[in-house]
Amino acid sequence: MASSGEVHVIMGPMFAGKTTSLLRRVKSESNNGRNVAMIKSSKDTRYAIDSVVTHDGAKFPCWVLPDLSSFRQKFGEEAYEKLDVIGIDEAQFFDDLYDFCSQVADHDGKTIILAGLDGDYLRRSFGSVLDVIPLADTVTKLTARCEMCGKRAFFTLRKSDDKETELIGGADLYMPVCRQHYVNGQVAVETARSVVEAHKIKSEGSTEVASVV
Repeated sequence: MASSGEVHVIMGPMFAGKTTSLLRRVKSESNNGRNVAMIKSSKDTRYAIDSVVTHDGAKFPCWVLPDLSSFRQKFGEEAYEKLDVIGIDEAQFFDDLYDFCSQVADHDGKTIILAGLDGDYLRRSFGSVLDVIPLADTVTKLTARCEMCGKRAFFTLRKSDDKETELIGGADLYMPVCRQHYVNGQVAVETARSVVEAHKIKSEGSTEVASVV
């Protein structure tokens, strides 16, 4: 029977250094002689296809997968048996995160270190990251710096008026903010959206009048 594994969760808003912390811990495990592997979602193609990359450019080779359940088969049974530590970046994109962590830590005896967003741009639970907390040995909540005032930032503000939950982007679409500027920012975004819609309706109305004339 395999020895008991571990689950370590690193979470927080965008630009909080989650991937940097993940890479640091995985590299430390590797330097201590443990066999490691890194996984990221195939949805994340922002910086590199075959590497986990931090916002400041640090890289680590990884397996790019649409789901976690396929990892063992693709990694190879013999190699998997020798594996000690699995790092998972952008964990919120994996729907099977809970089941994978439960199987790998509880039954396969491996250590999982995962990093992901705990909430989306609406401050609602994003993916399964929060579901894994009851399985976790440790949970680390990181913060960023508010882009508006420099205070600690706990939330991610979307700059655009797109409404889908999964909209992958960087500083072009998102910024870390404190509570005050999250609330103020949401008001600003909603106001801008209303103005755009009003202009759109007015423009469409003018077009219809012109067509009738």
